Amino acid sequence: MTILVTGGAGYIGAHVVRLLQERGEKVVVVDDLSTGRADRVGDATLVEVDVASPDAVDVLTRALAEHDVRAVIHFAARKQVGESVEKPAWYYQQNVGGFTNLVTAMQAAGVDRLVFSSSAATYGMPSVSLVEEKLHAEPINPYGETKLVGEWLGRAAGRSWGLRFVALRYFNVAGAGWPELGDPAVLNLVPMVLDRLERGEQPKIFGDDYPTPDGTCIRDYIHVLDLAHAHLAALEYLDVDERPFDVFNVGTGEGSSVREVIDEIGRVSGLDVTPEVLPRRAGDPPQLVGDPRRINELFGWRATNGLPEIISSAWEAWQSGPRRIEVAGVGGTQGEPEV
Repeated sequence: MTILVTGGAGYIGAHVVRLLQERGEKVVVVDDLSTGRADRVGDATLVEVDVASPDAVDVLTRALAEHDVRAVIHFAARKQVGESVEKPAWYYQQNVGGFTNLVTAMQAAGVDRLVFSSSAATYGMPSVSLVEEKLHAEPINPYGETKLVGEWLGRAAGRSWGLRFVALRYFNVAGAGWPELGDPAVLNLVPMVLDRLERGEQPKIFGDDYPTPDGTCIRDYIHVLDLAHAHLAALEYLDVDERPFDVFNVGTGEGSSVREVIDEIGRVSGLDVTPEVLPRRAGDPPQLVGDPRRINELFGWRATNGLPEIISSAWEAWQSGPRRIEVAGVGGTQGEPEV
C-alpha cells in the first residue's frame, strides 16, 4: 500500500516524505513544483499537477487508484497571510478548491484516510495565551478562513461517506531535519533574519512594547522534524476505531519571543544580530502558544527539540545552501513575528 502526499516537494512535505521512505513506505508525491523541488522527494513517484486545476480530480483519482493508495497527507496550499488579504478569491480557489478536488477524488477512488495540514491561523486573535483546540475558531484573514473551511469539509465528508479525517493545527515551523531540506522560502522569521544578514542588513522587530517579558511577541516554535513525526503519528491514529477528536494542536506548549529567536541566531552564527525596531504591525497578538496536551495524550507524540536545536539546524541548512554567510574569522567577513 502507498501513502500519497500533496505538496510533498515543499518544506514540511519533503520531511514527511523522507520519514515515510525511511520506514519502508511507498510514496506518491503530488506537487505543482511552484515552490517545491523535485530533487527533495527521493525515489517517490512524482505526479506534477496543481490540485486546484480543472483536471485535478481526474489526475488525482487515477493516481490514487493506480498506486493502491491507502491514505493521503495534504499539504498543498497557498500560505501567505498578506497575500491572502490581497487576493481572497484566489486563496479560496486555491486552498478550498484544491482540497475539494482532493476529497472528491478520494471518494471516487475509495480512499478513506486523510491527514490535513491546518494552521493556528484558524484561531485568529484569541484572548488567552495558551490556546486549546476547544477554543472557538475565529480566523482574521482569508488564509485562516480557508484552513477552517478545509476542516469543515473533512468533517462533513466523514459524516457523509466515512472519511477518516484528522487536522493538525500548528504555529511557527522552523529548522531542518536534514541540511538539504531546509526552508527554501523567505517567508518565516528564521529564514527572514538569515536573508537579511546575508544581505548585510539588520534583522527587523515589529514592536518591542508588547506586554511580554522583553516587549516582543511570543510564539510557539516547533522543529519541522518534530512536526513531520506528528503527521506519521496522525496516520496511525486514523487506524484506531475510537477517535474522540479530529483536530489537534502541534506545538511545544512553550513560547519564545522574537528577540529570543534573533539572539539565538546570533549565538549560533556568531554574527552581529542587533535588530532594527519598527512600529507594531496590525493584527499581531502579543502571545500565541498552542496547548499540546491532546496530541501528547492520544498520539503519544511529544516535541523533542527546543529553540537551540531549531536554530542550529536552520543555520546548518542555510550554510549548506547557495547563500552561505561568510563569518568573520572563518574565511570572510560578517556579512517579524509570525502567526
